[in-house]
Amino acid sequence: MQLTQEWDKTFPKSSKVDHQKVSFKNRYGITLAADLYLPKDRGNKRLPALAVGGPFGAVKEQSSGLYAQTMAERGFAALAFDASYTGESGGEPRNVASPDINTEDFSAAVDYLGLHPAVDRERIGIIGVCGWGGMALNATAVDKRIKAVVTSTMYDMTRVMSKGYNDSMALEQRTQALEQMSRQRWVDAEKGSPAYQPAYNSQPASDAPQFMKDYYDYYGTPRGYHKRAVNSGNAWTQTTPLSFMNMPILSYIKEISPRPVLFIHGENAHSRYFSETAYAAAAEPKELLIVKGASHVDLYDNKAGKIPYDRIADFFSKHLK
Repeated sequence: MQLTQEWDKTFPKSSKVDHQKVSFKNRYGITLAADLYLPKDRGNKRLPALAVGGPFGAVKEQSSGLYAQTMAERGFAALAFDASYTGESGGEPRNVASPDINTEDFSAAVDYLGLHPAVDRERIGIIGVCGWGGMALNATAVDKRIKAVVTSTMYDMTRVMSKGYNDSMALEQRTQALEQMSRQRWVDAEKGSPAYQPAYNSQPASDAPQFMKDYYDYYGTPRGYHKRAVNSGNAWTQTTPLSFMNMPILSYIKEISPRPVLFIHGENAHSRYFSETAYAAAAEPKELLIVKGASHVDLYDNKAGKIPYDRIADFFSKHLK
């Protein structure tokens, strides 16, 4: 694995943290690439640690890395990683996703952190951004080593792929989509490689929904563009949705309890309903923080000054004692 060593993030490097490129394997033998951020003033004490993933289709050089570096500035060991089959991580074919393997990626990050000499393995939490918010909740439900979880601008990818936005997909549409993807498998098998969807986040038409324009403003411009990100003009395989269509990842959300959950979402986000319904389904202790005036993408980076970093740090400081 050849990891890029130069600083190629979409955010400036902090003088308050030490940064290191690292790699580790998940339970399926896929090697994941990651950035480890440690506070410079850490001394010899073992630190509470955070694994950070997302958004879905992004890379560690984007939102997850920014969250990780910022949490390291606040005293945490923080690891931002590329999901299996994407970015600098391993796995073939490229740009395919799985609710199971992507949930496992979070647990593999916890494996790595728990073995690191700077980390107190009994004080590990995770942060999931956008589509990785759902993965983070699923990982926390199954992996009891995770002591606390924060989701930011959360998507449940299994819900949106199987039911459409606001659960608007009719059975006829779902059946048609599954029919097309099922037959695409024969095409891919005959060819020996997968077909890909159209490029993600090309410049939208003037009458496109605002959230599509917001996505382009992040992924398609210097603000957040990264050449390795699926969302920055690359694409998922055409059959990627198959494994998401009948595997609801939040079925066991109540089993996160008694460990705490903090849901963070923008007041004006088109995706706000994902956090609200997940919050309603979760057991105590739980918190829902609605960020006034924020859109979905406002919580990807701090261009609008909307990410409540101090609130996140306080949450983990309280619960990773």
